Amino acid sequence: MTEVIVAGAGPTGLTLACELALAGVETLVVERLPDRIQQTKGGTIQPRTQELLELRGLLEPIQARAMAREPVGGHFAMLPVPLDCTVWDTAHPYPLSIPQWEIEEVLEERATALGSKVLRDTPVTAVEQSDDGVAVIAGDRRIEARYLVACDGGHSTVRKLLGMPFPGRPGTFTAVLADVRLSSVSDLVPKTLGHISTLTREVDDRWVMLVPLGGDRYRFTGGVAGEEEPAKDRPVTFEEIAEALRIVYGEQTVLAAVDNASRFGDATRQVDSYRVGNVFFAGDAAHIHPPFGGQGLNLGMQDAFNLGWKMAAVLQGRASADLVDTYHAERHPAGGWVLHITQAQRALANPRPSADVIELREVFTDLMRLPEANRHLAGLMSGLSHSYNVPGDHPLVGHRVAGLDPSLFLAGRPVLLDLAGILPPDLDATRAEPVEGLPHAILVRPDGYAAWAADTNPDLDTLTSNPCWSLLQGSR
Repeated sequence: MTEVIVAGAGPTGLTLACELALAGVETLVVERLPDRIQQTKGGTIQPRTQELLELRGLLEPIQARAMAREPVGGHFAMLPVPLDCTVWDTAHPYPLSIPQWEIEEVLEERATALGSKVLRDTPVTAVEQSDDGVAVIAGDRRIEARYLVACDGGHSTVRKLLGMPFPGRPGTFTAVLADVRLSSVSDLVPKTLGHISTLTREVDDRWVMLVPLGGDRYRFTGGVAGEEEPAKDRPVTFEEIAEALRIVYGEQTVLAAVDNASRFGDATRQVDSYRVGNVFFAGDAAHIHPPFGGQGLNLGMQDAFNLGWKMAAVLQGRASADLVDTYHAERHPAGGWVLHITQAQRALANPRPSADVIELREVFTDLMRLPEANRHLAGLMSGLSHSYNVPGDHPLVGHRVAGLDPSLFLAGRPVLLDLAGILPPDLDATRAEPVEGLPHAILVRPDGYAAWAADTNPDLDTLTSNPCWSLLQGSR
């Protein structure tokens, strides 16, 4: 028996395990694979996710493992204009590049240090729900818990066991992702990790993106424009990659070894509900989309940061049971918006564009050079412009709070801030100097969003009726 079972030991599942364990919730992570796959996939951490990691003291150990990268912004549809996040109020304006498996190592080390358990080679084979909780058959174990959270990827076993539809659009292409080593390279091969437009090259119907990883190692992403989508489980061959490298980068570019390889597609799907009874869905188990702009890993980790504190509060009796329903209300629209902008990029980034798309690219590239347009896209792609706007009089509607001391949130609890001395002394708020652009008093959620705010004449009844207020009192 445990309180929460997390299916899947990827970045989403391990982030959730960290959040739950930090709050003192007994958490068990079950993972079907016997070992972590050391493949450089999903290795972009966007500015907003970096902020969240910093709130928990996790950013520094991840930065220590990050790959050397030019200080350049992200991209929209691989167009050659960097997105400028320096105009947003953030201490982390540039994407961070790090292999996904290294992110997982950092998260798992923290989760287990806090008390979570991770069981590998333990696939989920059955799920049973009752009014009181859920029972899972995983490996040779029957495990009972109050909640199950499916973080088990785009082909989620949990989702299939529950017979949940996964509506959306099928893929239009499949591409290869591989970690490779090259014995020799031509002058066309990129030497440094810079903007994506400098790493991608197209020749005839072939497109390849080579990311230098140090020494003779590169991350290869590539495909054939216009090719009918092959089966994703078709093995990737050495010659397939070698031929693409020769065509795109010349005969001097010679493949020495393929360390690992897989295929991915651009299907777009999202479950209708992120909660079914006592089962929740997060990360790719809840949503998949074209891989443009490094959104997927970040979207899943942000799902986990949203759900973790709410689930812990309900389990510990510090909040009413309907608090966890705000997870779907807030994160389903966030996922839908990412699906929206990645599908738009799919059209612009087509490696075999029509004449109309070529013209559209030129117009869009010019627009991206305009400061306001660039700022808008930078906010979308980085997550810095995201806010929760739930219809109706919702007690947790809030906006991202920037410019505050991140160490205030290391414990994963709400924080009441008085930045101008407008709150009564008996509220025991954290007093701090005013921050430009922020209200004078803020009740900040554990995930760094404002749950309540005031500039003058604070409405204390609204403050004390907010769910985060009761969490704050319970943590004292």
